[in-house]
Amino acid sequence: MIPRAEHPRPDWERAHWLNLNGEWDFAFSDAPTCPELDRTITVPFSWAAPLSGVGQDQKGTGWYRRSARFDAQGRVFLIIGAADYETQVFVNGHLAGQHAGGYGEIRLDVTPWWISGADNDIAVRVTDADEDCQTRGKQGYGEIRGIWQTVYLEEVPQTHLTRIKTETKCDGSVAIRAWIHAEQAGEQTLRAAFDGKEFSKSVRLTAGENEAALAFTLENPKLWSCEEPYLYEGTVALGQDEVRTYFGVREIGYRCFEGRDFPWVTLNGEPIYLNGTLDQSFNPKGYFTLPSEEDVIEEVQHVKDLGLNLMRLHIKPEEPRKLYWMDKLGVLAWADMVCFWGEPKEGTRAQYERELEEFVRRDWNHPCVMAWIVFNETWGLFSATGDHLRQYATDTQRWVRGMYEKVKAMDATRLVEDNSACNYDHVVSDINTWHFYLNGYMTVKEHIDIAARNAFEGSAWNYIGGNRNRRIPLVNSECGMVWGVQDNAGDSDLAWQYHYMLNEYRLHENICGFVFTEFHDVVNEFNGYYRIDNQKKHFGYDLLGMGMGLKDLHARDFIAYDAPPCRTVGGGEQVETRVYCSSFSGAPKGQTLTLEWFLHGEHGYYDGGSLQFEAPGSGLKDLGVITVTAPRVNDVAALTFRLAQGDKVLCRNFCTLDVRGARQGAAWVRPRDYAEKRFARDWLALNGHKLCGAGEGSVAYEIPMENLLQCDKIELRFEAGAKRLLAKDADGQVPVSADADFMKGYKMDPGTNHNSYFMTDEETSPSRLTVKAEGEVVAQITLPDDPADCNGVLSWHYQARERYLDEAGSYGYLMIVPVEGEILRAAQQRGSLRLELSCDAGGLAIYGRNAGRFALDIEAIAK
Repeated sequence: MIPRAEHPRPDWERAHWLNLNGEWDFAFSDAPTCPELDRTITVPFSWAAPLSGVGQDQKGTGWYRRSARFDAQGRVFLIIGAADYETQVFVNGHLAGQHAGGYGEIRLDVTPWWISGADNDIAVRVTDADEDCQTRGKQGYGEIRGIWQTVYLEEVPQTHLTRIKTETKCDGSVAIRAWIHAEQAGEQTLRAAFDGKEFSKSVRLTAGENEAALAFTLENPKLWSCEEPYLYEGTVALGQDEVRTYFGVREIGYRCFEGRDFPWVTLNGEPIYLNGTLDQSFNPKGYFTLPSEEDVIEEVQHVKDLGLNLMRLHIKPEEPRKLYWMDKLGVLAWADMVCFWGEPKEGTRAQYERELEEFVRRDWNHPCVMAWIVFNETWGLFSATGDHLRQYATDTQRWVRGMYEKVKAMDATRLVEDNSACNYDHVVSDINTWHFYLNGYMTVKEHIDIAARNAFEGSAWNYIGGNRNRRIPLVNSECGMVWGVQDNAGDSDLAWQYHYMLNEYRLHENICGFVFTEFHDVVNEFNGYYRIDNQKKHFGYDLLGMGMGLKDLHARDFIAYDAPPCRTVGGGEQVETRVYCSSFSGAPKGQTLTLEWFLHGEHGYYDGGSLQFEAPGSGLKDLGVITVTAPRVNDVAALTFRLAQGDKVLCRNFCTLDVRGARQGAAWVRPRDYAEKRFARDWLALNGHKLCGAGEGSVAYEIPMENLLQCDKIELRFEAGAKRLLAKDADGQVPVSADADFMKGYKMDPGTNHNSYFMTDEETSPSRLTVKAEGEVVAQITLPDDPADCNGVLSWHYQARERYLDEAGSYGYLMIVPVEGEILRAAQQRGSLRLELSCDAGGLAIYGRNAGRFALDIEAIAK
């Protein structure tokens, strides 16, 4: 079975082609001519990747060889989707061509050496030396070495199209610019056929290279959008040469609306809020080559499932097949050019410019691509100045401006960004983007507010070298908690920070989107919506938000509140919350929307209300202050908002209240006030409000009975979960190496990080709990997991430090155990009830009043 058997370029596909993926002979050798090859490799996977069958991360030179038969009447082209880094191709012993660069398509006319009707010998020599001048991006996660995209043969007529560029407008006008190689001078017909309509033009050609243009207008055009990604599929032809291709009718831009002095990004002339994620495109089996077409589709569908509409294809040109499925399913792309890691010297710049042109030309027909990102975080742009110092030099800034202008000249239909900035160092751009990695509600709130207030026209904020902001959209292009705490966030809950961060963005109407780091976990970052193996993480919004999911945080019509994610309030206190409707091309302006709110908790519904208002269409609308009365008992209450248009729910959101009211229990003990404990390893966490016991063991408590002597029945209530033992818990934190370079693939066990508490996902860590009262078994319960997500409200609310996490987001399950009869009477006679909790190897965590999900200690309630 041929791996990646599908045609790699649905945007540029001729009828007669042959896929050369699969088993090739292979050897490591720097010989100038092909030596004896002593092993095999599976193409198209990097020789460092497991799926290649070689799986050796070895820089240097590799030789590939195979034979192929391909009969053709016209010219024969050999295409290698990409090979890293210096490539030479030999056909029947002749050097057919060579290429430098790790990401560009290699397209060689091998006709002079190709023999139709016979087997032909193909040898490929690829050298990857890891030079600082090479474009490499984040290959540290898993090195791209050698051939890593599909290899195929293609028959091409003598006179043929070499490439096209298709530009569209929302009025249906289509302009196709064609580059043509003519074997001889003469007249040919340039044709385009889409949706049953054919358009043509006669063009006069000279021998050699030519350019021609074909323009036409579609009647009642169907526009491409994220919701309805309609593609016009068909052919472009010249004489005998016919190429299957497609386009989407759409326009990308930005403009100010209704008198505002700041613009929003637009798709087809309407504002669009960019709900984006950083896609590092790494797969543990194929590295930067996905194993199968099914994997490609699944990647894009997962983004749609989250309610996102944008992928920032981070720091590498993406394989065209993935771009095709983004076109097909309706996901926008910010296309990053790959970086080099050395200094911007003259030779490095020249090579970079060649590869940049290859990148833009290959992908400029994909409707999903809305922006070109030329550099990232100033990587490769710093020059050494001595004394271990670096600077982004003035002449380099001029070069970066030139690269922005080069791309803009190549493609004026998209947004272009000079440098996705983390050092406040834009030079010139069509979007004012910035990065931040912070934790803590007030820290994040103040940071976002600073960005929103300072990104006005003429501002020097986020610019360098005396350059100033133009009137362009403000978009965050990287954010999250992964680098917002000391030594990386490890594997910890991201739902809490994600929730309040996205809520804060929507309180600022001049911010028109974000890019969250990241789509998948990678080898040393565990901040993805999905695990590296595609397991889905559970954010836990559904209970607190009454059915809320991630999609609600990405809604066009969004209910935002100006308050912390959790507030401590007194029992019976009146609580005020200001709410807003943030809309981007949502419900039509003027239509009636309904906002409902519900205050609910462990003991049911406490308060609520509703109001109606007219939809703003696009923009931020202040809906005023709503007031609810907190319950009079201890609880973690959720104030849930629900926005609806008639019977259709548009958005849900919530904040929480730590209600310091009356205890229900007539008696209680704290988890740390045990009478006896027996675990191989145990410790207190969350300021002493959580007891952790790893492995099989038990803990016993004495609960005073003086207030329960007249009861015939009591309930024991407490919060308990399993306790997974991480490496940091067993052996202490393993310090990060002083020379660790996370950007270049430093690998780590997340369990060694002091911030880690593995976020809830599809893999559970259950434990079996036995409850004894006065030495008698009164309950046996399976604790399903050791979870950490948004439900761990108190574990987040009472974190002592923003940049050093202590089992953040962890929580358990509410245990309700009845005790009565002889057991209860024995305890009443003793004046104390002995409660013993024992577990199997799954461990045990007991949460107190200021930890976990429920606002209680170990409590005894009279019934």
